[in-house]
Amino acid sequence: MKIIELQGIKKYFQVGNQVVKALNGVSIDIHKNEYVGLMGTSGSGKSTLMNILGCLDTPTGGAYTLNNNLVSKLNDNELAEIRNKEIGFVFQTFNLLPRATALENVMLPLVYAGFTKAERIERAEEVLKQVQLSDRMHHKPNELSGGQRQRVAVARALVNKPSIILADEPTGNLDSKTSVEIMALFEEIHNLGNTVIIVTHEPEIAEHTHRIIKLTDGKVDSDTINKNILSAFDRISI
Repeated sequence: MKIIELQGIKKYFQVGNQVVKALNGVSIDIHKNEYVGLMGTSGSGKSTLMNILGCLDTPTGGAYTLNNNLVSKLNDNELAEIRNKEIGFVFQTFNLLPRATALENVMLPLVYAGFTKAERIERAEEVLKQVQLSDRMHHKPNELSGGQRQRVAVARALVNKPSIILADEPTGNLDSKTSVEIMALFEEIHNLGNTVIIVTHEPEIAEHTHRIIKLTDGKVDSDTINKNILSAFDRISI
């Protein structure tokens, strides 16, 4: 089942007298429960594509269908609802409220979704347990390590049970050991049925994903299955 369909996506920016073609005809299908690494160097168009996938920006041309909804036909309220319900965002800089506890940060998306306070607490505690932070839920971000802060951010992304987890350079502010732990967490989330898209410029991070799409100069340069991951699964199944 296709969850994302991109057809000929273009995004052009006017910079002075020049037109910058950040995306120049990108066509990608992503199916439910895929685990995708979206790779590219600075200027490749991957951040622009991430913003379009997350309904944070609109393309100049082409069609984006998300869960059978043609995104260009949605109004601002419908887009906001899709962002809150369908997509869980994880950012490089965590984007946590500094004065709020881990629990309060995770509960926040549920406020906009209309849950009662009791429901918000129950669901937030559930996902904090899922990311192994039950003992840190009443700590504020400055009382947590970088890896723990990213786990809070992942829990917040999961709390609305979204169709897609969209992570932008999620290990960019972490050391190598913690990065491996966070990527193992994304693997667990994928195994539970989520569609996961990791946006990264680091090949070693993309290698954790099952399918790697590389962008160059606003176009898809390659789209390959990660045979290293598949062969590892084959060995396990044998």
